[in-house]
Amino acid sequence: MFVRKIGIDLGTCNSLVFIPKKGVVLTEPSVVAVAVDENEILAVGKAAKEMTGRTPETIMVYRPLKDGVIADFRVTEAMLKYFIKQVTPKWQFIKPELIISVPAGITSTEKRAVIEAANLAGAKNAYIAKEPILAAIGAGIPIHTCSGHMIVDIGGGTTEVAVISLGGIVTFDSLRVAGDRMNSAVSEYIKKNHNLAVGEQTAEEVKIKIGTAVPEKKEREIEIRGRDLISGLPKSIKVTSNEVCGAVREELEEIIQSIKAVLRNTPPELASDIMDKGMVLSGGGGMLRGLDKLIAKATGVPCFLADEAFYCVAKGTGAVLENLDVYKKSIMSKR
Repeated sequence: MFVRKIGIDLGTCNSLVFIPKKGVVLTEPSVVAVAVDENEILAVGKAAKEMTGRTPETIMVYRPLKDGVIADFRVTEAMLKYFIKQVTPKWQFIKPELIISVPAGITSTEKRAVIEAANLAGAKNAYIAKEPILAAIGAGIPIHTCSGHMIVDIGGGTTEVAVISLGGIVTFDSLRVAGDRMNSAVSEYIKKNHNLAVGEQTAEEVKIKIGTAVPEKKEREIEIRGRDLISGLPKSIKVTSNEVCGAVREELEEIIQSIKAVLRNTPPELASDIMDKGMVLSGGGGMLRGLDKLIAKATGVPCFLADEAFYCVAKGTGAVLENLDVYKKSIMSKR
């Protein structure tokens, strides 16, 4: 069975691949390991992420996407090639059509880079679609109605806040503060308050397992290991959920300010629709415990976490792939 259409949620942190009638078939970290001397790609995805912080000088592990856009063209092309190869049969000779998600605030140069990388990676045609629209479709929002809908998609590199009506974006803000910045804040807090140096993966694990956006009466805790900054020796400590809450406060405040700015620029009729229906929260970063309550309290607008929030953008690419002709004009640009 040939794979003719592929949807890719190309994220700073994770990339998801969607195939019509099969759903999300691949979830891989957007990480690549490169051999410095030979300038050769050694591993992509999970295998490369496992090498993070554990490599000799001859191997570099990094993310080819920064803040949702391509920072390293050649490595992004290799990563896309890997994703396509993973989901297509070995004997397939037909090139698939690709839909790739991009941040709403992307420049035309950045758009061209994504399309070019996809074509070189083996796509017959490459289309790009804006993340807020895909997230809204994936969250089950009827975007083609003349009613206003608000989506807040918090990924790894960017937070996309948009008001959608009649199939298009009316007002939006693309903020380069999201999951990665929260991980850095957690890592910095542990360093400052516990004199312990921890890696990026440990900080992310702390955020996912016990992170919360609002202080909890019954605190949860996690034991982590790292390097003591005073003695230089390995050490383990316990971190509580309320400590994580304090560590990410500034980042969450920036996201809330962005939501407020979009609400201020929303036409009154659409603002009234949003007040009735509330806003929808999606993306991996949106799954931080209690974040929907914090946003609702700060803005006065109801906020709901989408079902399968992590998969919203990928599911959106799937819906577009199944109805390419309907969506081609409204949300996609080619070249």
